[in-house]
Amino acid sequence: MKPLASFARFVLCGGGVGVLSSGAVALLGGVMPWVLANALITAASTILCTELHARFTFGTGRHAGWRRHWQSAGSAVAAYAVTSVAVLILHMVQSSPGMLTEQIVYLSASGLAGIGRFLLLRLFVFAGGRSRTSVPALSPTLSPALSPARVQETWAAAGRASAPWGRAYAEPAAA
Repeated sequence: MKPLASFARFVLCGGGVGVLSSGAVALLGGVMPWVLANALITAASTILCTELHARFTFGTGRHAGWRRHWQSAGSAVAAYAVTSVAVLILHMVQSSPGMLTEQIVYLSASGLAGIGRFLLLRLFVFAGGRSRTSVPALSPTLSPALSPARVQETWAAAGRASAPWGRAYAEPAAA
């Protein structure tokens, strides 16, 4: 799949879940410590996003599987750290920031972490899962340059009696 198309799907799936997660973190942060709320929402959204990315973003068209979930979870831990540190720094700088300011900082940090996650997921986690264009098997009808007769002629021009497989596979001479 083309990188820009998969990035657009990544932004749509991951960004959509990220925006919903942002609101959920803000709501849960009102009833529990913010860092715990962020951890819970990050875990739930990572599971959802890994499935979406496996099926749609990176073109595997199937369930992500445990290995990919664990690899994706590793990148989510880094994203969690980035968002948590960003909001904790905000709270150090401004003792009581408004929800809008907190959301701007959180979403900015999430965006930066998301770009890093996209690269990691595309290049490593889902690299082997992309559907690729199949290459047709070589045959004399598809590639005249590799036909048995052409190979036989090449070997003969090189001073050999016959190609490695012998004359049994050479095409019959024109009468």
